[in-house]
Amino acid sequence: MPDYGHDLRFGSFVTPTAAAPQQAVALAQLSEEVGLDLVTFQDHPYQAAFLDTWTLLSWVAARTERIRLAGNVLNLPLRPAAVLARAVASLDRLSGGRVELGLGAGGFWDPIVAMGGERLTPGQSVDALSEGIDVIRGLWDTTTRERLEVGGTYHHVDGAKRGPAPAHDVEIWVGALKPRMLRLVGAQADGWLPSLAYLQSFEALAQGNATIDAAAQEAGRDPRAVRRLLNVGGRFTADGGAGFLQGSPRQWAEQVAEVTLEHGVSTWIVGGDDPTTLAVVGQEVAPAARELVAAARGTTDGPAPVAPADGGARA
Repeated sequence: MPDYGHDLRFGSFVTPTAAAPQQAVALAQLSEEVGLDLVTFQDHPYQAAFLDTWTLLSWVAARTERIRLAGNVLNLPLRPAAVLARAVASLDRLSGGRVELGLGAGGFWDPIVAMGGERLTPGQSVDALSEGIDVIRGLWDTTTRERLEVGGTYHHVDGAKRGPAPAHDVEIWVGALKPRMLRLVGAQADGWLPSLAYLQSFEALAQGNATIDAAAQEAGRDPRAVRRLLNVGGRFTADGGAGFLQGSPRQWAEQVAEVTLEHGVSTWIVGGDDPTTLAVVGQEVAPAARELVAAARGTTDGPAPVAPADGGARA
């Protein structure tokens, strides 16, 4: 299934530097001004050189009006799932439905432990992420008045009150590379959010999609329920370049459209803190890429209808 039919989105991946805190805010505001759909920030709570990502997301939400916001990705080992569920729902309601939830299982365990987190094996971290998603979705589900009980080993609640529900169906995007995490994405998540620099090839992207699709089908889900996102880097050159996203805005648009149609990537998140790059992506690359994809599909660039990620109603 090379093209999952999702609407094309473009976003920024801004460094949450603490030394110049207003820089991140200004780049988020610029992202909105130039027409980008999304602004994201990495989340390393143990990194003293960075602002706290959740505080930054809340501040940026108050300083913008339209753009979506997400962690890229939030560090679940240091953010208890039940509290995170309420924080996300609260900010989504305050921002008018503009928050999405990027989640990661953790990876830098020495600093996580130094901050009071528990050291987990790779297998345990996947189990913990699965349990965390169950807790988050359960607390968001206000279609029932029954208190939530999730008896996980790493994330559990014992009779928690549900709510508040988010203002919209918040998408849960998971940063994943290895097979077991990819299978979790297919079974439970709304999106797969890797970085091209870590994947290193489009062959790896295709293999990841195949693993996710198989897991989704095994779980009784339509693979189109999983949005495919990608963190990328690149540069604009006047004379054209050899390589992916190394050329003119038109070359970028053509390459984005090609990968969208061949590998299903529908959300492109551009890293770096250069205002000119963000402006060109929002004002030139995004419109051109949308036109190319719409022409190839023979339709307007709109989302394909899919089933909810959890297979049931969401408030």
